Amino acid sequence: MTTVPEADVLRDALGLLKDREQVAERLLDSSAKHSFDPDKELDWDAPFEEGKWFWPPELVSLYDTPMWRRMSEEQRIALSQHEAAALASLGIWFEIILMQLLVRHIYDKAATSAHVRYALTEIEDECRHSKMFARLITRGGTPYYPVSRAHLNLGRVFKTISTTPGSFTATLLGEEILDWMQRLTFPDERVQTLVRGVTRIHVVEEARHVRYAREELRRQMVSAPRWSQEFTRITSGEFARVFSVAFINPEVYTNVGLDKREALAQVKASGHRRDVMQTGAGKLTDFLDDIGVLRGAGRRLWKASGLLA
Repeated sequence: MTTVPEADVLRDALGLLKDREQVAERLLDSSAKHSFDPDKELDWDAPFEEGKWFWPPELVSLYDTPMWRRMSEEQRIALSQHEAAALASLGIWFEIILMQLLVRHIYDKAATSAHVRYALTEIEDECRHSKMFARLITRGGTPYYPVSRAHLNLGRVFKTISTTPGSFTATLLGEEILDWMQRLTFPDERVQTLVRGVTRIHVVEEARHVRYAREELRRQMVSAPRWSQEFTRITSGEFARVFSVAFINPEVYTNVGLDKREALAQVKASGHRRDVMQTGAGKLTDFLDDIGVLRGAGRRLWKASGLLA
C-alpha cells in the first residue's frame, strides 16, 4: 500500500480511491430510489406456509451432521425458524453497535457534507432494519436470542476503544457474511415468503452500506497512523472470533428439543458448516487481505475464528 503524494489523492493495492463526496452522492441517489418501509412493503398478517423453511436448510448449523440425519423434517424446520430468529437477534445487536460507531465517525465532520448525510441515511436504514428484525421474531413466536453477557460487555468495550478503521472493519464483518446468506435466502422458494421479503429488503439496502464501509476502510488504511492500522488488525481478529462464536445462540438447540452440548460439538466438527462460514466470509477476507488488514497476529486471530482458511 502506498500513498500518492498529491493532496487528497490516495492509492492502495486495489488502485486509486474514489472521491469520498462523489461516492456518498451516488449512495444518496441510490437510497432515494431504493429504500423500503418494511411495515408497508411486507404482508405481516399472512399465515406461514405449511412445510416451508425459515432459513435454507443448507445454511442451518446442524445440516448434514449425524444429529441432523436423526431429526424429523418438522424438527429441522423448527430449528431453521429458531436459527433465523437468533440471526435476527444478532443482527439487531450488531446494528445498534454500528449506529453508534457511525455517529462517532461523523461527530467531528461537516454536517453539510454528502459523506455525513449518507451516514445519517444509513443510520435511518439500520433503525428500520432493527425494527424489521424485531417484528419478524415477534411474528414467528420464537424467543428473542440476545448475545451472552460476556459478548454484550465486549461489544460495549469495542464501541468505546475502536478506531475508525477498526469500526469499518467490524461493520463489514457483521454485514457481509449475513448478506451472503441472505442472497441465497430471498430467491429460495422453499423459504417462507415473509422471511424472503425481509432478506430481500436487507440485501438491497445493505449493498449501499457495504460500499460505504469498503471505500472508507480503504481510505483509512492508507491514511491512519501505523499504530491505528496495527490496532485494527488485532481488534478485527478478536471481533471475528467473537462474531463466529455468537453467530448461533446455543439455546436454539434446547428450544427444539436437542441436547445443546452434543449439538455444539457436532457443529464444531462439521466440515459443511466450516465451508459455509468460510465461503460466506470469502469475499470479505479477500478484500481485507488486499488492503493489508489480515497481517501478523490479526491474521492468526482470523484463522482461529474459523472464518479464514
